[in-house]
Amino acid sequence: MIEWLNIADVTGRGTAFQGVQHGLQNGATMDPISPRTIARNARYGLILFVIYVLFYATFVWLSAFRLDAMKREIGGVTLSVLYGFGLIIAAFVLALVYMVLCRRRSGDAEGDE
Repeated sequence: MIEWLNIADVTGRGTAFQGVQHGLQNGATMDPISPRTIARNARYGLILFVIYVLFYATFVWLSAFRLDAMKREIGGVTLSVLYGFGLIIAAFVLALVYMVLCRRRSGDAEGDE
């Protein structure tokens, strides 16, 4: 069925994707992604990327031109350290937001009907 996935000749161990083939033979589908869904997901990715770049650019600008502000201590820790941890946390949060946004099917989103 999916001959290009068969790597038995290379490994000598049989088909690497036997589970996929088994699922397809028993009624599962490959569920293609519509171009509208791909475009929507790309748009979400770009928006979240711009948000993170602005957050990071502010960090760089403060580090380069407002060093006095970055040296300020908040709870015994400098703002630069807190901002750095904030960047790491923001990356994870934005990744989770992207994952949630992109999990919606094309028919679930407004305007994709």
